[in-house]
Amino acid sequence: MIELADWPELTDPVMIAAFEGWNDAGEAATSALEHLSRIWGAVPFAALDPEEYYDFQVNRPSVSREPDGQRRITWPTTRLLAAHVPALGRDVVLVDGIEPSMRWRSYVVELLEAADRLGVQALVTVGALLADVPHTRPIPITGTSDHDLMLHRDGVERSQYEGPTGIVGVLSDAAAQAEVPALSLWAAVPHYAGAGPSPKATLALLRRIEELLDVTIDLDDLPDQAYAWEHGVDELAEGDSEVGEYVRALEEAKDTSELPEASGEAIALEFERYLRRRDDDPPKR
Repeated sequence: MIELADWPELTDPVMIAAFEGWNDAGEAATSALEHLSRIWGAVPFAALDPEEYYDFQVNRPSVSREPDGQRRITWPTTRLLAAHVPALGRDVVLVDGIEPSMRWRSYVVELLEAADRLGVQALVTVGALLADVPHTRPIPITGTSDHDLMLHRDGVERSQYEGPTGIVGVLSDAAAQAEVPALSLWAAVPHYAGAGPSPKATLALLRRIEELLDVTIDLDDLPDQAYAWEHGVDELAEGDSEVGEYVRALEEAKDTSELPEASGEAIALEFERYLRRRDDDPPKR
């Protein structure tokens, strides 16, 4: 572990982790983490040694020029950042990483050792996958856990997935073995619109994190970006008859499957979110 600054003294911290790569369709997960880092003023304090975990022919270092004219090389790595969030009543550790190329078991052990050193009380991993879902409907967010404490939370269930996994799955499994309360949030990004960033999926993840942490997150202009993204995909579907027909079929399937949930509960949840956000906004003059 490379220490960038003194390790912070934290209060009842929760760790939130997201990784570039296979686990990050539409860059939704890492964009959510970057948003939290920015609006919470997170400060980096440590990083994993990239020499141990990355193939630099796959994740190449980049060269930039500093304001003083000096050239600087930035190496791909995983950073730990700390944020004090008074509204939450506890601190947050953000893990901003790239899925490693090698030594995955050592990688997750090092992250969990850092979590233990910081006194982390819970781990939330955030990911996104490509799926057969329509862009015109709310982005589905799945919450899974193998820890009994987390399974008592609304909308969290045991994962039934079997198959290849990424670093999010490996970290979640290692946390379970270490008896760290952990859950994973996954956004389903429409696969026909997954080539670029998906702010609508990022927004959905942040709103689910709001619910889990019971805190209002400043969304800044993200709702406008999500609207613009959806409008842009609308134009794509309108300009391609096959895509348009496919989207309509997905909409019909989605609406049919969720008819029983068209509900008072969903409406009440949205209204509760609106009231909380209104109370947290300062009055306009």
